Amino acid sequence: MSDIEILDQQTTAQNSLRSAMDFHSSGDLEHAQQEYTRVLATDYRAADVLPLLAGIVAERGDIDLALYYWDKLLDIQPGHLVGLLKKGGLLHGLSKFDEAAHCFRVAKGVAPTNTVVRNNLAAALSAAGRKDEALVEFSELLLLQPGNIDARHQFRRLAAAIVPFWHAAMMNDTERNDAFEKAILRAVELRGAQAQVLDIGTGSGLLSMMAARAGAEHIVTCEIVPAIARAAEKIIAANGYGAAVTVVSGSSTDVSVGQDLPRRADILVSEILSSDLLAEDVLSTFEDARSRLLHEDAIVIPRRATAIGCLAASDTLSKFAHVGEVSGFDVSSFNSLAPQRLPLHGTMTEWTRLSDDFELVSLDLAAAAHPPGLRKVSIPVQADGVAVGVVQWLSVELIDDIVFSNHPDDRREGHWLQMLHTFPEPVPVRAGEELQLVVGHDRTSIVVAPAR
Repeated sequence: MSDIEILDQQTTAQNSLRSAMDFHSSGDLEHAQQEYTRVLATDYRAADVLPLLAGIVAERGDIDLALYYWDKLLDIQPGHLVGLLKKGGLLHGLSKFDEAAHCFRVAKGVAPTNTVVRNNLAAALSAAGRKDEALVEFSELLLLQPGNIDARHQFRRLAAAIVPFWHAAMMNDTERNDAFEKAILRAVELRGAQAQVLDIGTGSGLLSMMAARAGAEHIVTCEIVPAIARAAEKIIAANGYGAAVTVVSGSSTDVSVGQDLPRRADILVSEILSSDLLAEDVLSTFEDARSRLLHEDAIVIPRRATAIGCLAASDTLSKFAHVGEVSGFDVSSFNSLAPQRLPLHGTMTEWTRLSDDFELVSLDLAAAAHPPGLRKVSIPVQADGVAVGVVQWLSVELIDDIVFSNHPDDRREGHWLQMLHTFPEPVPVRAGEELQLVVGHDRTSIVVAPAR
């Protein structure tokens, strides 16, 4: 192409660009798009024309074409901040959240302190279900913008979705904490400061710090929720025990001796028992630890946990568990979908004992295996009433003679609640009779049912 032809083409492109900008400013997007396209065909000022063209076609509803133009711009200028933000925004609008997050992640590399970029990245990660990554981004955004109310709200919303609500109540259970610390102190006294301690389920780092305060110098603790693991590291360091305690972010089943744990542990401490004993996969966790991570003679805290219960009658609890006639309709068939267990708190503590205490399940947590099992028991009834189910609580043997219980007669509010194991239907009982029950566990939950 001759110099004259090149000059003519450039002049034509300049004229088309002026026309495009005139149409654009007047709101005539159709003709503006046509003229911008003519300019683009000449490669004249492509980096300037592409953002204008992409914006127009997006406004006219052609999102795929807009993405095409943003991609062409990013081929020319991979770090074009506006291009990355706009493309990410369009992808987010198409619910392509992972792809949007990728765009915003690249933009973060270009402008790491740009709060719009950081907010968009956090929002895309959240929408993609990548909650922990989003939590990190919102946390870092708040360092840049401490007064960002929306970012603070989103951080708290995500934290609430990731971190179980009961952690604060657990940490505030002074009697339980004191019992665990007594057991940990005794274990460290027995095995010495050089004993390797393994804490499964770090939480706030409380039990690990207790071990360090008792004199243990080698503590490894693992936490499956990354956000909690990060918080625990900060707490442990702030309390001066960072040198003694190593936090591993991950499940105990992924911990390996020689990598995460220097050697097999001499002491295992763990508080992953739920109010109904088994809900947090406690048996598999303890079995795995015993087989791979502990010395044969390791001290296990807690050593044994027993679920104890009694028959209970309660009009209040019955209304949480069963239905009959409602507004003149028989809806009792809905009882087949009733909850198997309910935590007792507030007004739900109003119940009447119909029997003495009896054992539901007792587990040696240091045993090699815990096969599921059921057994039939005969429960002497001590008072007339309608049994809605069995109220259950825990007795936990931590070490030797140190035992902690949340027996309902103590009337204490702590982390572990009593649980109601509901019957499929209320069962009328009379004093002096016996009620036949089947009790046991299936490794993940306690089984309580009237015998057929």
